[in-house]
Amino acid sequence: MARSNEAVAAVLREYADLLSITDGEAFKARAYEKAARSVSGYPKDVSTLDGAQLRQIPQVGSSIADKISEFLRTGTLPALERAREQIPAGVRELTRIPGLGPKKARQVYEDLGVTSLAELRAAIDEGRLAGRRGFGDKTVENILHGMDLLAHDSGRTTVDVATTVAEEVVAALSAVPGCVRCAYAGSLRRMRETVGDVDLLAVAEDSGPLMAAFVALPLVGEVIAHGPTKTSIRTTTGLQIDLRVVRPESWGAALQYFTGSQGHNIRTRGMAVRAGLKLSEYGLFRVEDGSLVASETEEDVYAALGLPWIPPPLREDRGEVEAALAGELPDLVTAADIRGELHSHTDLTDGVASLTEMVAAARARGYAYFAVTDHAKDMPMQRMTDEKMLAQRAKLRALGEGRKMTLLHGTELNIGPDGDVDWGPEFLAGFDVCVASVHSHFQQSAEELTRRLVRACENPYVNVIGHPSTRLLGRRQGIEPDWDDVFAAAARTGTAMEVNCFPERLDLPDELILRAKRAGVRFAVDTDAHAVTHLDNLRYGIGTAQRGWLTAEDVVNAWPLRKLRAFIAAKRR
Repeated sequence: MARSNEAVAAVLREYADLLSITDGEAFKARAYEKAARSVSGYPKDVSTLDGAQLRQIPQVGSSIADKISEFLRTGTLPALERAREQIPAGVRELTRIPGLGPKKARQVYEDLGVTSLAELRAAIDEGRLAGRRGFGDKTVENILHGMDLLAHDSGRTTVDVATTVAEEVVAALSAVPGCVRCAYAGSLRRMRETVGDVDLLAVAEDSGPLMAAFVALPLVGEVIAHGPTKTSIRTTTGLQIDLRVVRPESWGAALQYFTGSQGHNIRTRGMAVRAGLKLSEYGLFRVEDGSLVASETEEDVYAALGLPWIPPPLREDRGEVEAALAGELPDLVTAADIRGELHSHTDLTDGVASLTEMVAAARARGYAYFAVTDHAKDMPMQRMTDEKMLAQRAKLRALGEGRKMTLLHGTELNIGPDGDVDWGPEFLAGFDVCVASVHSHFQQSAEELTRRLVRACENPYVNVIGHPSTRLLGRRQGIEPDWDDVFAAAARTGTAMEVNCFPERLDLPDELILRAKRAGVRFAVDTDAHAVTHLDNLRYGIGTAQRGWLTAEDVVNAWPLRKLRAFIAAKRR
């Protein structure tokens, strides 16, 4: 299902970008952007729908539905091909630079003839952007930083995409006769936000059938190397997957070796050396006589080094070895700890599903409470009014009557340039919970951004700062306030920082989570769901929270409802 929907959404997004460059009709580009978001989050597989059913998808009208049908039927979209012909591919590549966007890409193309990343960098180095409208010093600095981010992210895949592919391959290989076990390792097992490639491990006495099945998978686009112990392929979408097959007795050592970061592995190998041992993917051996000490399980390997098992998300050489030696490893938060959702949207604003559908999906997950937090009125494109919000509150109360799951009525406020939010105290007092987020004016100075976020934290009705850094992986760099000041304000005022589960956000990032935790901040791990399917993104936010060493006690929506309400009430007092 996800593949068809994501393929269609990608085509619609590209068409929207090209319209922004070539057509000048902003409303038309926005229509395709909204349609892409709806298709991506739609719970049904769009490839199984006819034209009438496609038109039932929110934001998908007759014209867009016809284009989707055509793409699904033929694999191409003539309108997109025509749009591509109008603009060189290099200019389309420019739109991927965080901080540039379609309008500025078109401007540098028309004014300077820039048609590639290299030409844009040369134009900046030669000062040809200086003095042009919309390209001040700060903008040019942000574009350069965006180009660096793009270069760093080139060839990297977001954790959700990599996980989907890895799990599909693991399932296929696990069904091959002779496969004892199969799992993914590497940075994906550590839940890094993006991965360069996927490392798979399998156990079999005879690797031949596994390797043959691996290279024959439908997703294989290229076989890079094919051998008895390691085979590497590249998928049709460009993701490299390496498969290593080991014998049963080496499983634990191999899993430990191929999971840890370079820094973590250097630390554990150093511990082995100091103990007169040698640690490799085959096991932990005594240097003196080559005898095997441990290898069958990760627990055995760590125990032989004098350590408890260290959870994969912590294996980054950020103090986990010292904590393990001191018996101070955190009891990491898990998805099972999460009792409710504090950030979700419906089709009242920019969501895909109705209020009833979102509530039903939350109930199916077994949540104790669920907050609906549609956008507030200071984002004009959402067309929110006081009356609409109050009507939704009444409907939500009716849906919750006599039901086990408690429904909370909230809103996602917009943090304005000076830190103000959409409504005053009297109206805000009617909400059960309020998330507040930055949605614009990303280019403010560090001082302005700091004051803005601190003021939002000081608002007694703001309970959670949503996607605090505002970053979009590979698309937009995060804002850079003085985070220590912001976190100090959050801790002082009892304002939670969000760990947003959207795979393109995962915001706060793990490094900032660690800083915020040290400052005494509480957190909310929220899906920011705009569709029923988005609730499944919880696993990625949990992975990021674990990388930030968070426990269930650190996460307010892992608390019982009574404790959460006390947390909210304390700030309002």
